[in-house]
Amino acid sequence: MERALVIGATGGIGGAVAAALRAQGVAVTGLSRREGLDVTDPVAVARVMGALEGPFDLVLVAVGMLAPAGGAPEKALRAIEAAAMAEVMAVNAIGPALILREVPRLIPRAGRSVVAVLSARVGSIGDNRLGGWHSYRASKAALNQIVRGAAIELQRTHREAICVALHPGTVATGFGAGHGGRHEAVAPEAAAQNLLGVIAGLSPGQTGGFFDWRGEVVPW
Repeated sequence: MERALVIGATGGIGGAVAAALRAQGVAVTGLSRREGLDVTDPVAVARVMGALEGPFDLVLVAVGMLAPAGGAPEKALRAIEAAAMAEVMAVNAIGPALILREVPRLIPRAGRSVVAVLSARVGSIGDNRLGGWHSYRASKAALNQIVRGAAIELQRTHREAICVALHPGTVATGFGAGHGGRHEAVAPEAAAQNLLGVIAGLSPGQTGGFFDWRGEVVPW
């Protein structure tokens, strides 16, 4: 791997992945709000992404929100608020979709490349046994569908491209502080190594899949 693009490079996981890649000698381009990339603004996405020149061997999309500022994931249907749900959807599903719209020209037409989008196990419909967290779950389920569709489209023109959704596990960042439940959180640096290990082991035949930090398939 020679070049990587990390979207959300100032976040806990995105920053750790960028640092780990640089330590391996990879040339990393990091984008975040600092560079004017507001994923909820289509004009900003088109402008910032349009200024990039590929090809990138890895594109990692590590943007997301659990709930709007001052809010929390819903514990019951009665807690759903339209504006809050729309904000979560804008960041977790529509934003990555706008990023993926720009990806085909940024990865090589020939040779292996990976487009990895951070999702979450709670976005799995098949694995949902607890309910609640309606906006976050729905946004990640929508994201998974977007990734799946992107993988199908990319495979038509980029035969060795791999486009996947990844669940990083419970990570000790400010993102989900206080919401990890019984799951033990790992440091961002450990999560980054786990994710890069999974990415390194992916093959084109796995494009369109949903995998956790161990490389195991997560049900849709």
